[in-house]
Amino acid sequence: MNAKTDGNNTEHQNDSSEQPQMPLVEHLLELRNRLLKMVLAVVICFAVIYPFANELYLWLSEPIRSLLPIGQTMIATDITSPFFAPLKLALFLSVFAAIPVILYQLWSFVAPGLYAHEKRLAFPLLFTSVLLFYLGAAFAYFVVFPLVFNFFTAIGPEGIVELPDISSYLNFVLKMFFAFGVAFEIPIATILLILSGVTTPADLAAKRPYVVVGCFIIGMMLTPPDIISQTLLAVPMWILFELGILFGRLAKREVADPDAEESSTE
Repeated sequence: MNAKTDGNNTEHQNDSSEQPQMPLVEHLLELRNRLLKMVLAVVICFAVIYPFANELYLWLSEPIRSLLPIGQTMIATDITSPFFAPLKLALFLSVFAAIPVILYQLWSFVAPGLYAHEKRLAFPLLFTSVLLFYLGAAFAYFVVFPLVFNFFTAIGPEGIVELPDISSYLNFVLKMFFAFGVAFEIPIATILLILSGVTTPADLAAKRPYVVVGCFIIGMMLTPPDIISQTLLAVPMWILFELGILFGRLAKREVADPDAEESSTE
């Protein structure tokens, strides 16, 4: 036992000795440089995306425009909406497109302070978190939007003309993108809770009934007041929670294996 502990301490000391200690000022300068690169990435993406802002808005609004009666279209109730709605969309898409760069810069800033076994897990988690956020937004656009908009346009009282406002529609869509993008991060949050020792896979599995209820409550709070969109958010959250438990077990074994191998070698 002492040999294993000494071996682990020696490994951590070796990892720490390989990491040069930076003064506070250098840390702040490094953080500033990373933030500037993040902002620059967003600005470059915005410069590329903005010329196509109107076309992108038409693409984004296609799920609801395709359901409007022939001859009807979206409207702008504010004088500035035709300008600011595409501008807001271009800015959001710029941040959305720059997320890999933003997370890479954060990783580059934090990585020097991590141990070797932490780095092995941190980068895959970082990559997976980006992928899951994109998958959440894609799920909202291709699966949720057609069902939700079809539901809303079908239940309206007879004689009421559907004329969606472009700004209201954009705010609704961005909210849904954010909700589903964050919801799809549940496996990452679950794995981090397990690895940090806050909980265990067995404890999370025992709380499954409460988690299912919580998923539907969150779905009710983050989506429109209809059972379709609430269910379409709650069910994937529950499935992702189960995946988080599964991969949390695997990640915990990955952390434990180097210690086991070291003790067996000794």
